[in-house]
Amino acid sequence: MPIRISIDRMLTDRGMGVGDFAEAIGITPANVAVLKNGRAKAVRFSTLDAMCRVLDCQPGDLLAYDPD
Repeated sequence: MPIRISIDRMLTDRGMGVGDFAEAIGITPANVAVLKNGRAKAVRFSTLDAMCRVLDCQPGDLLAYDPD
């Protein structure tokens, strides 16, 4: 997939676990795993907003386009 997700790196940088992150953004840990592994077909703007708020980052810090 040409969209690369960097949630793992952001969680590691902030010392946050998947369970705490999932609770903070209001989704299940299973759905965080779907996002982290690049299996998501879509991301709600409200979820992206919550991820950026909790991780104190910009959307571009989480998502990148990689055509290779």
